[in-house]
Amino acid sequence: MPSTLYSAAVDFGATSGRVILGSWSKNRLTLNEVHRFPNAFRTLDGHDYWDVGTLWHEAQTGLRAAIAALPRGAKLSSVGVDVWGVDFALVNDAGRLVFPVHAYRDARTQPGLKRLAHTRAALDRIYAATGIPNVFYNSSLQLEETVASCPALTDLATRCLFLPDYFNFLLSGRMENELTIASTTQLLDVHSTDWSGAALKHFRLPPQWFSKPILSGTRLGQVKNFPELAGVQVIAVPGHDTAAAYDAMPASPDGTDLFLSSGTWSLVGFESDKPVLGPDALAARISNERIGDGRYRPLTNVIGLWLLEGTMKDFATRPTNDQEWAALITAAEKLPAPAALLDVIDPAFTNPVSMKAAINAQLKRRKLAAPKNLAGYTRLICDSLGRGHADALRAFEKMAGKKFKRILIVGGGSKNRLLCQATANESGLPVVSFALEGTAVGNLASQLIALGAVKDLATFRRLLGQGLPQTVYGRKP
Repeated sequence: MPSTLYSAAVDFGATSGRVILGSWSKNRLTLNEVHRFPNAFRTLDGHDYWDVGTLWHEAQTGLRAAIAALPRGAKLSSVGVDVWGVDFALVNDAGRLVFPVHAYRDARTQPGLKRLAHTRAALDRIYAATGIPNVFYNSSLQLEETVASCPALTDLATRCLFLPDYFNFLLSGRMENELTIASTTQLLDVHSTDWSGAALKHFRLPPQWFSKPILSGTRLGQVKNFPELAGVQVIAVPGHDTAAAYDAMPASPDGTDLFLSSGTWSLVGFESDKPVLGPDALAARISNERIGDGRYRPLTNVIGLWLLEGTMKDFATRPTNDQEWAALITAAEKLPAPAALLDVIDPAFTNPVSMKAAINAQLKRRKLAAPKNLAGYTRLICDSLGRGHADALRAFEKMAGKKFKRILIVGGGSKNRLLCQATANESGLPVVSFALEGTAVGNLASQLIALGAVKDLATFRRLLGQGLPQTVYGRKP
């Protein structure tokens, strides 16, 4: 094995993506972001779609940039892909798309969502089988609507590949379903690592579209049809970006840390040897997603910085660089605490035409004044998300029968002082913010373990945590 290993992480996010070249030498990981690109779904005739052709082009561009960034004589050992959850590509035997790739915010799932919500016996049965609550973006609901609207697809499509699976196929030529991304679908059996027959039957989906999920770290073979990457191993890393971000956190081995991956969504959860199930868990919308090794990652979704991202669209003065962001956060910090906080689980915030208008409408219904400027909205949103994070913490402590000692935060929100402080204030726990590119680091960790450069995830976390910059936010009165 060479003294320095080079691996590439292709990290697709819902609002941006990047390719990061990681180098591992003397038990230290160094990152080099070689390519970054924007991402957004597009609306066509009332439905929302991802431009997967553009995403693949950007991935190729980034991988070529990674090759170009290597020191003279060095070789790229591996590549791994992580993507947001739930979305999928339907393909035929040759891997060709037979249906456009919908975006999870498409409203097409609303009838199915309401139907399942109002059928209590079925809702309880599906949650008991899959450990995933009834949420509008679930792959189960998306696929149910797709098959109902286009029945001929059951003849045209032979495989359902979730987006990291699809990009792995484009790289390696191998069609596999990876476990962490499979666990976001509401179709995986919560008590095994295979698909739930009960869920597939309920949503009327062809079982042959899915293969038994593989564990993270599986080698898929060498890159195909990409001459610059000849000989490079494709590794099935945790395909769900949140699972990758969780892997990157240097957590305490005693299991007392709560994890918060903060970005467009705030994913709050912890690692467990068993799922969190039952009526209380269903009411709290606990998702029993999986770690790449098959264990559980119970979590709940708080809407996240999507609130702020959407609100800023209505302000011409929104920040465009780090300096302007810092100024906005400073201005928001100087404002008094809001008289009342937003109900962040309001479904009106899912995908409104105007997020600012949706926030104002909720405030108006509650006879509360709207903020006067962007700094005011920023303060309101960050404080409200802090309360949402704290509510998730308390729900987990009650249902799992355990106490957490810290909240570990990574992602874009970890750089937001106001959000971190609000979370510490509302939870009463120290919030530890790591200077860490969470998803990319977790992606690279899985590659390094698969290549034999690192023994296991616990070892990687221990090595990563040595000297990793961090900021601790304590509760303030």
